[in-house]
Amino acid sequence: MNLGISGKTAIVTAASGGLGEYAARALAAEGVNLVMFARSADTLRAKAAEIAKQHGVRVLPVAGDMRNAADVDRLISETNREFSAPDILVLNTGRPPVPMREVLDETEDQRWQDAYETQLRGAIRVVGKVAPLLVARGWGRIVGITSASVKQPMTKHGLSTVFRAGLTGYLRHLANEVATTGVTVNTVCPASVGTEAMEKSYDLKIRAQQVPMRRIGRPEELGAMVAFLCSDLAGFTTGAAIQVDGGMVASLT
Repeated sequence: MNLGISGKTAIVTAASGGLGEYAARALAAEGVNLVMFARSADTLRAKAAEIAKQHGVRVLPVAGDMRNAADVDRLISETNREFSAPDILVLNTGRPPVPMREVLDETEDQRWQDAYETQLRGAIRVVGKVAPLLVARGWGRIVGITSASVKQPMTKHGLSTVFRAGLTGYLRHLANEVATTGVTVNTVCPASVGTEAMEKSYDLKIRAQQVPMRRIGRPEELGAMVAFLCSDLAGFTTGAAIQVDGGMVASLT
């Protein structure tokens, strides 16, 4: 299937590992040039070089932290210098503070502040810089990677649920506001997708039994959904929050 996005440019945040990396790989496989943004400079450069070699696309690694306004400004300036302007934004964020706790045990202001900055405020900061560029071009795709917990709260996911739900709501508002401009805005809501971080946090055999499909999702499956939402073919899909969870969320919506 030709997604119609070869030659376009995507910014992918938190792209040096986990779901952000797999989203970047899926887009590169479709011929999309990448700006990969993450804090871990050495890992980021290595992954960028690997993806560029594998898929024959241009990949610009930009080391920085979305919690830092100056880093976000530099991300935009380097993207514009290298590619003129972006066409796509894939918004991945870091994990909330660990260890994960029951919500009534979340009594430390600093943990709430860290989760807010990492999963909500920093993401909004990036969107606020990128969205006007997409609107000005008359075509664009924004895809946020949140969590299935925004639809069905999960045990000990309080910090994640509160701020990822906030980001989901923010992006839903934005989808309506830019709907006539050629820019679509959607979120994907993963659960039980087998990243390295998940392997460290859960017994995957036990976790798989909680999934109706009785298996753990592959990160490539999440990446494929992101790539589709970034495509021309998904041009009439906006404001959606799509689960990639093997059926874990029990609700009808």
